[in-house]
Amino acid sequence: MESEKKPPGVEIVRFENEHISYINDMNEVFPIFGRLVPSFQGGVWTHEEELFGRKSFLRFPDDRLDWESYIGSDRKAVFLAFHGERCIGQIRLVQDWTGYAYIENIAVRGSHRGSGTAARLLDEAERWAREQELHGLSLEAQDDNLAACRFYLKQGMILGGADTLKQAFNPEIGTTLYFYKIFEASE
Repeated sequence: MESEKKPPGVEIVRFENEHISYINDMNEVFPIFGRLVPSFQGGVWTHEEELFGRKSFLRFPDDRLDWESYIGSDRKAVFLAFHGERCIGQIRLVQDWTGYAYIENIAVRGSHRGSGTAARLLDEAERWAREQELHGLSLEAQDDNLAACRFYLKQGMILGGADTLKQAFNPEIGTTLYFYKIFEASE
């Protein structure tokens, strides 16, 4: 569970009232340079990568939620990564009805991507999920966010499904992919 690479000077803290102003700070552009192409055969999900000829950039809209409902809750949580006084990353989780900790969002400032911060946040999410006695972690990603898909796979998550209709109202999104990290009973 513990990341091999610990970014120096990064502290992970539980979200509190004084952090509300930081919550959308990590919502920066990210590169779109390819897609993960899923395939389901014989009851097993596999994938290939398709690289695009041209790189583009995307930014998700800011989240507008009842942030205070995450504070002190045992059903949902936000953890923030700080480098000194600067908030550089976040991970937001809720207990899903399936028994997983569903990762609603994970984001790291562009200036700190590749530093190990996202892996540390994922470790914190796993720690929290285990404390809540959940079965594992789950999340959704768009197929064309190849950098994120590669990261989730590198962190030991597995592809567990694909949905071409979930985001059908949004012409910018093709396929939603579902990733899971299932905790073994002996862990």
